[in-house]
Amino acid sequence: MKAFEVANLSHRYAEGQAALHEVTFTVAEGERVAIIGANGAGKSTLLWCMCGLIQPSSGEIRVLETPVTRHSQSHVRQSVGILFQDPDDQIFMPTVLEDVAFGLMNRGLTWNAAKDRAKLWLQRVGMLEAAERHPHHLSLGERKRVAIAGVLAVEPRILVLDEPTSGLDPRGRREFCQLLTTLSHTVILATHDMDLARTLCPRTLLLYRGRLAADGATSRLLSNEALLEAHGL
Repeated sequence: MKAFEVANLSHRYAEGQAALHEVTFTVAEGERVAIIGANGAGKSTLLWCMCGLIQPSSGEIRVLETPVTRHSQSHVRQSVGILFQDPDDQIFMPTVLEDVAFGLMNRGLTWNAAKDRAKLWLQRVGMLEAAERHPHHLSLGERKRVAIAGVLAVEPRILVLDEPTSGLDPRGRREFCQLLTTLSHTVILATHDMDLARTLCPRTLLLYRGRLAADGATSRLLSNEALLEAHGL
């Protein structure tokens, strides 16, 4: 089954800025795909369209064979978990435990059931000891782990990650990368971190000025210095 099918996707923001131009690709379920490109290439816009957070100007996106529309947002949100570049954009509850349990309670679990599952995921990401702490007293790397615990707790089939290692120190980056390698989900990640792409993703998409400039094996694309230089990397 295809996790994502993106066909002739274009998007222009209300102020007139063109962000994506006729982007087409598919991602099979179980694949790990990196999206790379210089600043302004359209990486985040593409992710937001794929998750149904914004409606593209034209083209079609399917998630697990379901078209992404305003009417299918519930299906998309159940299937796709998104991790924003800044964890503070998705962490807002008074304690770490309450934050990870929040999405579970929205799915209808009782507090006790949500709490138990939240603790399991906090333990898996190495943050159980911080369960009763205020999230904003944590380091950036710790907040990113809390955020991904909240995403994983609701059991999405697909993970979409926007610059997951941005702002992390070497240790935090290494720990977060190690966590991602333990997951079996379909993963789409937008990143400037070429080492992360090389480590986690056998396949890479290169965006340039809103267009899909290359799609292929990560090892081949990242070893092509002329290609990277020509596209701002």
